[in-house]
Amino acid sequence: MKCIYCGCLESKVVDSRSAEEGTIIRRRRECLNCGKRFTTYETMETTPILVVKSSGARQVFDSNKLKNGIIKACEKRPVPISQIDKLVEDIQKKIYNSLAQEISSKELGEMVMAGLKNIDEVAYIRFASVYRSFTDVTSFLAELESIVKNKKD
Repeated sequence: MKCIYCGCLESKVVDSRSAEEGTIIRRRRECLNCGKRFTTYETMETTPILVVKSSGARQVFDSNKLKNGIIKACEKRPVPISQIDKLVEDIQKKIYNSLAQEISSKELGEMVMAGLKNIDEVAYIRFASVYRSFTDVTSFLAELESIVKNKKD
C-alpha cells in the first residue's frame, strides 16, 4: 500500500478491525520509510448479477423482489417465513456460485418453481400460473395433471 505522506510502497499493518458488520476491514498501517501512520479500508468487490428479461431488457438481481414474489405465491398458505428465506438464500447461492454475470428470468423462474414444488404445491401452481402466464384452462390443467402424475410415481 502506497504511503500518502512519502509515496513509499512498503508499510506494515499495525492493527486490523472489522467494521460495518464485518463487510469492511479497517487497517491501521505504518510506513516503513517515514514512520507515519495511515488508515486503509478493505471491502469485498461484488459484481452485480443482471437478470435478462424475455424482452431482452436487463435488470439488477434483487433478492427482495424475488422474496416478495415467493411470499405472494405463498399467501394464506401454511408456509413459514423461514422456509421462504431458505429458498431465497438457496437460489441466491446458486446464482452467485455459478459465477455468471447474467441469468435469464426463465432460469430464475425455474429455480423458484423447483423450490416451491417441494414446499407447497398450491404456492407452486400460483407462481407457475403467473410465471408461465397460462393462456387458457387447458394449459393450466396440463400443469395440474403433471403434478398429480408425479405425486403418484
